[in-house]
Amino acid sequence: MLRHRPETINLTLDKQGFAYIDELIKNTNQKTSLGFKLTYEQLYEVVATNDKKRFEISEDNTQIRAVQGHSTRVVERDFEPVLPPDVLYHGTAHQFIPSILKDGLLPKSRQYVHLSGDTKTAKAVGKRHGRVQILQIDSKKMHQDGYEFYQAKNGVWLIKSVPVSYLTVYEGIIV
Repeated sequence: MLRHRPETINLTLDKQGFAYIDELIKNTNQKTSLGFKLTYEQLYEVVATNDKKRFEISEDNTQIRAVQGHSTRVVERDFEPVLPPDVLYHGTAHQFIPSILKDGLLPKSRQYVHLSGDTKTAKAVGKRHGRVQILQIDSKKMHQDGYEFYQAKNGVWLIKSVPVSYLTVYEGIIV
C-alpha cells in the first residue's frame, strides 16, 4: 500500500511518500477483505527485517514510507543527485530484451528505472520475471552527458530512463 495503490485502503501519502502509522493500521484493519489484522509490532518488525530495506519510519516515529519504487503519481520524492559508479546493472527477463534494446530502459508504471550496483543484485531482481538477462549501463558516460542519478537509502540506484546508446547486454560472470 505504501508503494502501489494506497487508495485501496483510503491511505493518504504526502509528496515524500509518508503516511501516518496510525492511519495505515486503522485503515488496514478496517479493510476486512485483506484477511488479517495489522499491529504496531508487526509493522515495526517488517521495517526492521525487510531484506531490501524498503521502508523507513520518520524521525518522530509517527509516519512510515516506502524508500522508493512508488507507482502512485501522488508521491514525488526529492532525491539529491549523486555521482554514480562507472557501471550499473539492470536485471530483467530475457523476453524483454528486444523492446529494451529498441526503446531503452523506461520506468513504465514507476517513477524511476531501478538499477543495481552489482550483477548479483541485478540477477536477483530480474529472476522475478523468468529467465534473467543482465544489462550493463555506462553510468559514467550518462553522468558526463548530463543525466542525473539518485540513490535511495536502501542502495537502489534510480534514474528517469536509460537510452539505448548507454546499454549493453552483460556477458560476464554474475558474482
